[in-house]
Amino acid sequence: IDSPFITMLEQKNENVHFYRIDAELSDNFVGEELSEETAKEYKDKLTATFEKALDMKNLNVKVESLKDENTSSILTQPEETRRMQEMMKMYGMSGMDMGTKSTLILNANHPLVEYVVAHKDGENTEMFCHQLYDLAMLAHKPLSPEEMTEFVKRSNEIMMKLAK
Repeated sequence: IDSPFITMLEQKNENVHFYRIDAELSDNFVGEELSEETAKEYKDKLTATFEKALDMKNLNVKVESLKDENTSSILTQPEETRRMQEMMKMYGMSGMDMGTKSTLILNANHPLVEYVVAHKDGENTEMFCHQLYDLAMLAHKPLSPEEMTEFVKRSNEIMMKLAK
């Protein structure tokens, strides 16, 4: 369904709202809830570690227990922000940075996330943080040429470590 049609439907019907499936995590993706204490501990450690590794202040990090144990990280974006970006793209203003706020959701059940929590100052932790973030970004949108070059370089570095 195209955006103008969705907007028209929402304007004509006050109680009708459309959201993309990846705007937020639904209960279908989230498994058992983490205890409040564990969730706070993971969130605090992971936020600090990712902010430091990625050199991103005020990174919005959430820790969830996802049902799919193979998913390590997901990036979500509020529906309003995504629509604003689409509108700006439609009017030829796609190069403008609106300071969009995405949320990096980390799977507390994934071994790589558990590694980052356990080894926040480890030798490979920064590399894992970058890789987890870039994997989430790749699922969300294409990386810029510079980001893609770094991602490929880091992926090769990881494979070289595994080959030793």
